[in-house]
Amino acid sequence: MLKKVIAFTLSTSLLLQSTPIVYADNINLPDIGTAAATTLSIGQEMEMGDYYMRMLRNSTPIINDPVLNQYINDLGKKLVAKSESVKTPFHFYIMKSDVLNAFAFFGGNVVIHSKLILDTDNESQLASVMAHEIGHVTQRHLARAMENQSRTSPYVWGATLGSILLTLANPEAGMAAMTSTMAGSAQNMISFTQSNEQEADRVGLRTLSKAGFDPYASSEFLQKLADQSRFSSKPPEILLTHPLPNSRITDIRNRSLQYNKKNITPSLNYYLAKARLAILINNKKNAGQLLIQSYKKLNNEQSNIAAIYGNALADNLSGNNQKAKQQLQPLLDSDPNNIWYIDLMTDIDLALNNSSAAITRLQAALKKAPDSSALQLNLANAYIKNKNYQQAVSLLHRYTFDHNDDINGWDLLVTAYGKIRSRAQEMSAQAEISALRGNFKQAITILQNAKNQTKGNQAMISKIDARINQLQQLQKRYAAYAR
Repeated sequence: MLKKVIAFTLSTSLLLQSTPIVYADNINLPDIGTAAATTLSIGQEMEMGDYYMRMLRNSTPIINDPVLNQYINDLGKKLVAKSESVKTPFHFYIMKSDVLNAFAFFGGNVVIHSKLILDTDNESQLASVMAHEIGHVTQRHLARAMENQSRTSPYVWGATLGSILLTLANPEAGMAAMTSTMAGSAQNMISFTQSNEQEADRVGLRTLSKAGFDPYASSEFLQKLADQSRFSSKPPEILLTHPLPNSRITDIRNRSLQYNKKNITPSLNYYLAKARLAILINNKKNAGQLLIQSYKKLNNEQSNIAAIYGNALADNLSGNNQKAKQQLQPLLDSDPNNIWYIDLMTDIDLALNNSSAAITRLQAALKKAPDSSALQLNLANAYIKNKNYQQAVSLLHRYTFDHNDDINGWDLLVTAYGKIRSRAQEMSAQAEISALRGNFKQAITILQNAKNQTKGNQAMISKIDARINQLQQLQKRYAAYAR
């Protein structure tokens, strides 16, 4: 799943009768209400989060690599499981960016910039940033900020929505817009933000320790950021959106002393994630290889393994698949259930026109890890490459039902239906991709055109009409946020 996994923004009438349409959202939307006089409801926050995530998919380079997505979400779920006051589901995303930052917004959505992952020294440091962002969500800092500032002006609430969206796409510009829009005075806004940061630090530190990570990693990473800014004319982006006065470092360091330092064994998954990320986003540069060289200098077992994996991945991407297989095979033999190795060997097999071997391996792996989204997507892709289109369609319908916000599943479904010339179903899946990117008008147009491809199948026409009606309601509802 390497050829189309990074998105820089991702038959017969009998088949049409027997195959249901699966949709990309199934939300019971609450009433938006008026400008907040009290804190926004959880339902309102989730709705706003859904809207902003659609806009984000359409405007920023979200990385849709299945293995990296599974890793960052597994890590996030481990932290959320130990967090307090969790009122929404959480979703974690990686955004391709050469600025060091992370942010959280309504509905439990957390976005980590790729540079931040690459700049951390260990998994505890990465987890400390994620725990901090989880703290912003559980403490409802955005909702509280909007409530606080709405008392100043009845027009602030709507203007703030646009500023927050700008923050997601361009944190520095967005924070400036939020400051000018929301604050009665710049100093008041800065103070309020610093208070939020310290609260997120405290909450995140507790979560970090309870989840089994080193609590000292929080202060270590903050100190690393402070050191970088000391010798730079411009501080790292994360310090612009997450202010770092000396008191914040002192506070988190003192609070860390309440916990025992944990000597965490280096995480292989963490090293593999960094290697994969560096190679994928720097495929035409040498940054990935520089990371691999740094792994070799660390000279511990986990980093050495990750260096071999990174070299095999680089060879696969450059077309040297026999060499890639020779490097990867010993790793897979020693750890046959490792999803990172299975995923890469699948790509190698498909490149070598050995899709049947890939399918056999993936089917066996899924028996041991049936909930793995990365393995399911890989198997669907292998089915398509092996021309097992109906098996791919069946698997992808289950997948998109369980993961209706994953563009990868819909993209593969478009391909599978295209191969069997099921035009109406192909267009329906394509419409879901447009809807996930907030292009409701485009999605509705695609579905209206899909009706012309149903060959008079009234059951399918009814389902398409129902979906058009749902999207029209969603489009009307979300129009309030676009003003």
